[in-house]
Amino acid sequence: MEKEKKAKRAKKRPGKPGLMRRLVSSIQTKIALIFMLLLLATIEIIGAYFTRQMEQTSIDNFQTTIQLQTIVTDQLTNQLVKNGKSADRKMNQIITDYSNDAISEIQVVDSKNVIRAVSNLNDKNRVGQLSNNGDIREVINTGQQKTLVTSTQKGSFMVQIVPLTSGTNIVGAVYVKASMADVFNNLRNVSMMFLTASLLAVVVAAIASMFISRAITRPIEELRQQAIQVADGDYSTQVKIYSNDELGQLGAAFNTLSAKIERSNEQSESERRRLDSVLSHMTDGVIATDRHGNVSIMNQMAQDFLNIKADDAINRPISQVLGLGEEYTSQDLISNQSDMQVTVNAGTDDEMILHASFTLIKRVTGFVSGAVCVLHDVTEQIKNEDEQRQFVSNVSHELRTPLTSVRAYIEALNEGAWKDPEIAPQFLEVTQKETERMIRMVNDLLVLSRMDRGATKLEPEWVNFTDFVGHLLNRFDMIVEHDQGEAQSDTKEYAIKRDLGNQALWVEIDTDQMMRVIDNIMNNAIKYSPDGGTITVRLTQNQILLSISDQGLGIPRKDLGKIFDRFYRADKARSRAQGGTGLGLAIAKEIVTAHGGRIWADSREGHGSTFYISLPYEPMDEEDEWDEV
Repeated sequence: MEKEKKAKRAKKRPGKPGLMRRLVSSIQTKIALIFMLLLLATIEIIGAYFTRQMEQTSIDNFQTTIQLQTIVTDQLTNQLVKNGKSADRKMNQIITDYSNDAISEIQVVDSKNVIRAVSNLNDKNRVGQLSNNGDIREVINTGQQKTLVTSTQKGSFMVQIVPLTSGTNIVGAVYVKASMADVFNNLRNVSMMFLTASLLAVVVAAIASMFISRAITRPIEELRQQAIQVADGDYSTQVKIYSNDELGQLGAAFNTLSAKIERSNEQSESERRRLDSVLSHMTDGVIATDRHGNVSIMNQMAQDFLNIKADDAINRPISQVLGLGEEYTSQDLISNQSDMQVTVNAGTDDEMILHASFTLIKRVTGFVSGAVCVLHDVTEQIKNEDEQRQFVSNVSHELRTPLTSVRAYIEALNEGAWKDPEIAPQFLEVTQKETERMIRMVNDLLVLSRMDRGATKLEPEWVNFTDFVGHLLNRFDMIVEHDQGEAQSDTKEYAIKRDLGNQALWVEIDTDQMMRVIDNIMNNAIKYSPDGGTITVRLTQNQILLSISDQGLGIPRKDLGKIFDRFYRADKARSRAQGGTGLGLAIAKEIVTAHGGRIWADSREGHGSTFYISLPYEPMDEEDEWDEV
């Protein structure tokens, strides 16, 4: 008997710390919290509704309290209509005599936003001044009464602005400001009383819920611990079965479920990793949808293509995500499964053309559970194809014109024109010029081809850009002097105005290539300037920004973005007559871009054109020394 008693006492000793653990365990706390939260939620819902209603009622009552009587507003309206100083004194007397303890300030403003009367003696100097209150102006303009509650460091106030009308005309507004301190103090006191009662109710509910949860949670404590381990991915332990009652059956079912979950998770995780790896390393965008056409999966490449985050695209119709508008529905895309081109950021520098192909997702039973859309970027392909077609068309057109002309003159010579001593030399001269123009065109095409392939290498050297530009302009000055000395009748007269400054701007450039750019722009300026015109060349100090301006007919604004395209001419007939190939500015742009710079133009029809060249430039300190080799 004594041994049995000792054994019973030994069994009871470890029971006390177990009881303490159960009292503070999460399940007991949850059950207690459920009771407390239910009670607290009930109390708070009732209290929130009650206090909200009381607050609204108090504010409505307060608003009614500070509402000016109709007789007062009528008197103020009549005085505003009369106008004059006597009317102002009468209005001041009316609002000063108006007795309402809650109102702290009254202002009367006429339709011109001029303050005509105030109730505070300290604000008498504001009478006759313009009101800077936007709400008052809004009420005068709209004729609608406005009430608002404002809070400042001095407390909370209700502002009521009432329009004053005479007949159908708005003659002004009355501004009423009242302190709401008493209203909010009463509401605060009621809220504190309700909060105190709520806390006491929660404390009582907590004590009662702890005793109730104690009787429920003890048999399922171990099951809770095992559930946490399973949730964390630990399937190594099993729930102990102490009895064959409902909790025992629950434990056995949990063990079976745990084993199945482990196998299922292993398979799912393996498939998920495989799918994520494939999707993340694809160069194409992939979008998966459910059977209703709403997006369910979207890889990173598709997000980059469409400039949208996956969170914003999930559960949205795929037609909206692709930006197809109302032309297509998601069901149409899934049912037709037709390939299409989708344009993203159309009309901008970031325009992208995507080829979209659709494939159905079917189950073993044949049920369609969704679709997969694969997006492939074909922007460069489409662009290259368009450029190739345009290039072939331009080259064909540019070569066909001189070739046709040469053939016509040669046929005329073969038919006997070579015998005419006056006509034959002219025909041969035209044939020679057209042939030279075709040679120049082919040479320019070869230059552009080498640049496109990257075969043209720059040979940069440090030069004083100011002296470099001045040297080039000296050549053009010499040409002008030579032509004038020769008195050639077909030579155009022009003047070059320089504004280069004296600052030495050292920059690393390929002088031959940059000379070609400036020569091309200067020659264009000479071609398109009128006889006797002036070409202005400016070089901005402290940076490399060269501008060359002419006094020609100018370039239409709509064509400014095309002048650096290949075979573009501002004046096609005139350019061909002067031997232009339409490739000079395209070559100039390639050269300037290769130097890391930028070239652009500004022009207006009838006011000439200005071409700008900007190059990277870092000023040198006076202390910088040249490395001697």
